[in-house]
Amino acid sequence: MLRLREGHTLSAGDHRGALVARLGAGVLGFAALLAVFSAPAPALDSGEPRAKASAAPESAKSPRDSHNATRESLDSYRSGDANTSIESLRSAADGGEPLAAWRLARMYADGEGVTRDDRKSFDYFSKIVERFANDDPSPGERFMVSNAFVALAAYLRDGAPSADIAADPERAFDLFRYAATFFRSADAQYSLARMYIDGVGVKKDTRQGMSWLGLAARKGHAGAQALLGQIMFEGSTERPRGLMYLTLARAAAGDRPTEKWIVEMHQKALASASDADRKAADGLVESYLKRRD
Repeated sequence: MLRLREGHTLSAGDHRGALVARLGAGVLGFAALLAVFSAPAPALDSGEPRAKASAAPESAKSPRDSHNATRESLDSYRSGDANTSIESLRSAADGGEPLAAWRLARMYADGEGVTRDDRKSFDYFSKIVERFANDDPSPGERFMVSNAFVALAAYLRDGAPSADIAADPERAFDLFRYAATFFRSADAQYSLARMYIDGVGVKKDTRQGMSWLGLAARKGHAGAQALLGQIMFEGSTERPRGLMYLTLARAAAGDRPTEKWIVEMHQKALASASDADRKAADGLVESYLKRRD
């Protein structure tokens, strides 16, 4: 059951609810995580077989003319006709077009072409989550829908008092877990891991957190690689593998200000690593990159 706000629940279907319930019973342990490169992807990342998007009933799809209008509005926005296109997007979103709702949600969240408004962003993301609580998105909609689940969960995890959005970590946890399982979203898996590790919205469980971090790290998520690397480097005998993850995360972080914490974490580990640790980590990085190629 997906919960968005007080008194408002969303059913995601019996088969999805059963999977969510099973996920609470336990996932991979630490030993399995250490074999992250030699073992196949853990089952919790695969989800249950979903209904084929092509078989979705026509009534669950947006009308073609509404979809085309949304595309035209986006083209107008890119060409500089912002005011007209935003009004068109609002009209399409109010008419049930999820692409329009998602685009507006992102614009209001980022302050792109409009004044930043977390309340409006939250409401538009909510529309998408409600729309796809029972319906499978088409392949072309999966990223959009997954992103909406993750964004809405982030609002509920942190809250936004200025936008009258109360923090609700438990509901955020439900949404992150849903996106992490059914959409296999690396962002959701990372956020879910942080909640387990920090004990926010769920009972603290470092083993669960490490398992989700491992999944996101294998997808190249820099934050997951950094946090997983730090935990392994500081708290286990797997220091070279931990330094490997931190090195990969540092390379992905670049010079972006938002990723400064990754750079600092890598520098700290590198300064305390032995020559043997560094040499072993270099070999692991090289092997990892060869596998990726």
